[in-house]
Amino acid sequence: MRFFKRKEPHVADVALLLEGTYPFIRGGVSSWVHQIINGMPEYRFALVFLGGDRAHYGEQLYDLPENVVHLECHYLMDAHQPDKPRPRDGNPKAFAAQRRLHDSFKANEWVPEQVLERVFRDLGEPGGITRQDFLFSRESWQVIDESFRKYCTEPSFVDYFWTIRTMHAPLFTLAEIARTMPSVRLVHSISTGYAGLLGAMISERRKIPYLISEHGIYTKERKIDLSQAQWIDDPTDQVSANLSDQLGYIRRLWIRFFEVIGRLAYQKANTIVSLYTGNQARQHQDGAPVDRTCIIPNGIDPERFRAARQARPPGIPKVLGLVGRVVPIKDIKTFIRAMRSVCEQIPEAEGWIVGPEDEDPAYVSECRNLVRSLGLEGRVRFLGFQNVNEILPQLGLMVLTSISEALPLVILEAHAAGLPCLATDVGACRELIEGGSEDDRALGHSGAVVPIADPQATAGEAVRLLTDSTAWTAAQTAGLKRVEQFYTLQSMFQQYRGLYQELLTNLDGKDN
Repeated sequence: MRFFKRKEPHVADVALLLEGTYPFIRGGVSSWVHQIINGMPEYRFALVFLGGDRAHYGEQLYDLPENVVHLECHYLMDAHQPDKPRPRDGNPKAFAAQRRLHDSFKANEWVPEQVLERVFRDLGEPGGITRQDFLFSRESWQVIDESFRKYCTEPSFVDYFWTIRTMHAPLFTLAEIARTMPSVRLVHSISTGYAGLLGAMISERRKIPYLISEHGIYTKERKIDLSQAQWIDDPTDQVSANLSDQLGYIRRLWIRFFEVIGRLAYQKANTIVSLYTGNQARQHQDGAPVDRTCIIPNGIDPERFRAARQARPPGIPKVLGLVGRVVPIKDIKTFIRAMRSVCEQIPEAEGWIVGPEDEDPAYVSECRNLVRSLGLEGRVRFLGFQNVNEILPQLGLMVLTSISEALPLVILEAHAAGLPCLATDVGACRELIEGGSEDDRALGHSGAVVPIADPQATAGEAVRLLTDSTAWTAAQTAGLKRVEQFYTLQSMFQQYRGLYQELLTNLDGKDN
């Protein structure tokens, strides 16, 4: 455990670093952040929101609790209007540190602390590497040119040049945030990525402890997104038997960039939290020190769903619900395709898609068109954002067809409301449905787990559960007991409170 010294009064106890989530986007992570803030009223929180394109975010969707004392928002894709380009040499020592940093990445080695300290100290500072130095200096040009000649396997220097500029430009915004944000005692990032790198910068600059919580593994999710991104052009004549080799150099460069900044965040963090054993193993694989990782599962308050349990009608409603954002990672299309088979076997069945539709309008349109093309109008309904407590009693089965999840709160909420679940075998879904520990597994299955992107398997398990009252009731009982014994909100608060107290006590003890 590292110790830190605080030197000035603090605006807040904890700075939460939030990339593309709370308080402007609804979803499981945002709900979790809101719970954490409300659940620990003894701490004052400062919120630092990082977005991409400002146009993608609307009005604030959450009323901030009283113990939030500061909110600042930054958009990393905002256009910068630099001064008119002028010849400049750049600081050779600062760029030499950058070279050593990249050499460590290429060798897959831990970055020496003195190099990391120099890089973070220099970034955005006069005498270090300013934004203008990065954009216009001879030293910067030489670094880019050397890297292109040494590493790039594709012919277009122009593509390489602008890719390097685009991926590094936000780092100067992060450096400015780290320099100007209010004084806090502890920094807590809710992901790696740009937010995680910002946490590393703040921790290094201010000598305060740093905590990371990962719901999903950011680098894994970005790899999925980047592998499918249409804005990256790959060579059309590349043929390979290996999927990674099929990705063009520029696409792999973006993936490697997020792997690298994730590793930097892990290197600087005091404690790294994951939700379940599978994600912890992935963190270790991606460079997180084993002795700094721990598991704290999400939790809910089962009592909040007592009314939903009591409102449940007799029998099994033939309604399948998918509660989540209408975005590709939730694979709504598999749910829709599964509903065609379900409706053939259970004529009265309906599928409800319950969640916001504003994040990816093009994908929403594709999903609606798929419903029409399969003749499911009136059978598959898009309900938009709803009060989940009112929806849950009307469902006979909660369904998640996601291609990536962490530990989805919606499964816990469904179980607390007396609802079995059907989910793809991603994240902690299998543990939530079949049990994790030996005592947990003894409770029995609370639904079913199916492969990713398999409409027939999804439909088959859905029909089995909806038509077998004995199996459905056993799953309902197991789910409620699982939540009450292993996934309560108070248990989660207690563990995070302990982490905060440990880090802040060490900080205060060093100060005395």
